[in-house]
Amino acid sequence: MKVLIAEDDDVSRRILEYWLKKWGYEVVIAHNGQQALEILNQKNAPRIAILDWMMPVMDGLDVCRHVRKQWDKGYVYIIMLTAKDTKQDIVEALEAGADDYINKPYYQGELQSRIKVGRRIIELEKDLSTKIESLEEALNHVKKLQGLLPICSYCKKVRDDNNYWHQVEEYVTQFSDARFSHGICPDCYEKYAKADLEEFKKQRSQKKVEKNPPE
Repeated sequence: MKVLIAEDDDVSRRILEYWLKKWGYEVVIAHNGQQALEILNQKNAPRIAILDWMMPVMDGLDVCRHVRKQWDKGYVYIIMLTAKDTKQDIVEALEAGADDYINKPYYQGELQSRIKVGRRIIELEKDLSTKIESLEEALNHVKKLQGLLPICSYCKKVRDDNNYWHQVEEYVTQFSDARFSHGICPDCYEKYAKADLEEFKKQRSQKKVEKNPPE
């Protein structure tokens, strides 16, 4: 997974890069907030960003605000990394759109754990997006069955858009995931099946008699 580091201090940036690569992440570097925003706007951009608060051109808070405002490129998990440590600083960073906040100097194990949290969030977001796409696709299939359907008054076949006639179950199966089993409704049983069944029983009884006549 790609992780963006936006840090103007060379030493801090190289230390962060060292640890992230050691943990198996692909690292993308930005030297100021403007570069970070340009990278996040690119195709296949990192989905986790570690931003220093105090940077030239555009600081970390401004990057957060831009990312959270009308952003349509997938969720970016933002970790603010700074020496600022008052409660008001934390509130300001979170309200600007940061997901997490780590004070300098940081403990490597804590940073690694917080990045893992971000990774889980991004993976959950991707999974949710995939499920939403699947749901939208299913809804599109359902919409194909809406509207006026031409149906034959005699045989009850349905006409499709290409002027072909289909059995109802064939048509519905083609445009949805529905499957059919067949039965007999009470009305049709009384009107059709009951007489046929009684006739079948009658013929069966006669055959038995013919096969085994009474003595």
